[in-house]
Amino acid sequence: MPVNLFTLLKPPTKTGVTTTPQTKEQQDLSSDLEKFSSGLVSVLDIIAPEAIEVDFNYQRINSVYTRTLFISGYPRSVPANWLSPLINFPQSMDISMYIYPVDSAKILNDLRRKITEMEAELSSDIKQGKISNIDTEIKLADARVIQEQLAKGAERFFQFGLYITISSPTIEELNKITKQIQSTLGSLLIVSKNATLQMEEGFKTTLPAGIDRLQYSRNMDTTSLATTFPFTSSELTSETGIVYGINEHNDSLVIFDRFSMENANMVVFAKSGAGKSFAVKLEAYRYLMFDTEMIILDPEHEYEDMCTAVGGEYVNFNFDSPVKINPFDLSTVYEEGQNELGTKIITLHSLLRVMMGEMSPTEDAIIDRAIVAAYKTKGITHDPATQSNEPPLLEDLYKVLIGMETQESANLAARLEKFVKGSFRGIFDQKSNFDLTNKFTVFSVKELEEELRPIAMFMILDFVWTRVKRNLKKRILVVDEAWYFMKYKDTASFLHSMAKRARKYFLGITTITQDVEDFLNSEWGKPIVSNSSIQLLMKQSSVAIPRLGETFFLSEGEKRLLLSADVGEGLFFAGQNHVAIRVIASDVEYSLITTNPEEILRRQQTAQAQQQLTPEQMTTIQQ
Repeated sequence: MPVNLFTLLKPPTKTGVTTTPQTKEQQDLSSDLEKFSSGLVSVLDIIAPEAIEVDFNYQRINSVYTRTLFISGYPRSVPANWLSPLINFPQSMDISMYIYPVDSAKILNDLRRKITEMEAELSSDIKQGKISNIDTEIKLADARVIQEQLAKGAERFFQFGLYITISSPTIEELNKITKQIQSTLGSLLIVSKNATLQMEEGFKTTLPAGIDRLQYSRNMDTTSLATTFPFTSSELTSETGIVYGINEHNDSLVIFDRFSMENANMVVFAKSGAGKSFAVKLEAYRYLMFDTEMIILDPEHEYEDMCTAVGGEYVNFNFDSPVKINPFDLSTVYEEGQNELGTKIITLHSLLRVMMGEMSPTEDAIIDRAIVAAYKTKGITHDPATQSNEPPLLEDLYKVLIGMETQESANLAARLEKFVKGSFRGIFDQKSNFDLTNKFTVFSVKELEEELRPIAMFMILDFVWTRVKRNLKKRILVVDEAWYFMKYKDTASFLHSMAKRARKYFLGITTITQDVEDFLNSEWGKPIVSNSSIQLLMKQSSVAIPRLGETFFLSEGEKRLLLSADVGEGLFFAGQNHVAIRVIASDVEYSLITTNPEEILRRQQTAQAQQQLTPEQMTTIQQ
């Protein structure tokens, strides 16, 4: 038996039973339901608002004000995900997109006619001696490109309409939000207008009914239309990892674990003072919490305070340093299919070319025989069983060259002599007396001569690589001022080789540079970037932007962001995803890792002032 649902909603009436008094709203609802059950009103009457006011540029439904905007102008080109600022705008709104396929044959006819008109206009201007209209020339070039793509079938043609309805409890707030949205769109060179005198039609257009009552559309091809796809995410957050900063798209956290990628390598590009060292030090500090061993090459003496604060080991590499490193050391790790001694000899060739300059093929062959002979003097051959013997020193190589008694070997020995007996003695010709045992190790080469820095950094890098292969640990190697390595083909090649093989040894290499042009112009610079799953781009100079845009396929908006970014801001790339990031640190972290000269000077002055205070004054201040 069918039951009338609305009769069940009527208040029960029983003889002798006192019912609870109803509010006015309940009485009105009961009255409406009774009328509906008797056929006097419809569902629309029940759900309709109490009042609707339609003005020129807004609409009021009950106590809510609404306004509809339509997009009337677009820039010549837009990047992918250009709707992201609108989708992530901190205000609730209704956005509707209408897409109408258009017959390509009709469009081709219209394009042919339009191209003929523009060509005639330009030809007429030339005949009359006028300067041709640049707008017409640009439109003609675009029209020809579209015509070619449509004729090939590579593109299709559509009409696209975009509408936005904003709602607010007051007209003042509605005006404020409207200006903010129009400013956001205006920053993208997109023109939005109020649907004046069509507010009712605009509101209905953005309802989920799929009916376009405004009919304001723009012609778009397939590629352009694809950029409007709104369901993209600006999130870059994983379940594990460290906090790299704040996502400037939506203020979420950028949490990431670089070891979860196909490789754990990272490159950092920024101009001086943009905050690149600060960001890397912050990452190193936070990765210590995850039992990650940090090894840092510090050419500018920037990591000492942080190293001391975390109980690390700071190695100041110079003539008087007690720490010595022998470039002839072997890892003593045998790997199937690999020749450890052969690999070391190739590395020594590169190091010696950096130390002695370019060599002729004859000199290179002599050096090769001399290195092999130097190892043989210690009983080391290609047999892995012999490679645990004590390795030779640079002096042994020098003696072998002298003993060859040829003019070429004598010349090579003379070029090597300053590192064995001359002014550079004591740096590269001693037995190794150091090993990587601390969780945080920093190598500084600031006190070395400018000529010796690339040599020392190469040797330290080789030493670290040798030790890394001995035992498998989760490690990050930071190479600051990596442009030193790009100055020489051999050092750049060695850094690239490490970047390719680092994942095998659970190692992530962070490459930092401020000389973007020098780095990317090297034949090994771009391959190092390609072998780094994470890239951090911070504020750049206008000279570096074109090359970065070509390397990282940056949009115009991203290029402008890198030019106008504040200190600590930039773009964070992780695989195929990237977001705008703002690096932040706690007060404790900031005090440990800042390199701001003003901050450091203020801290030193405070410390000096405190030293001059008496114990009683110190007690009073602390209280």
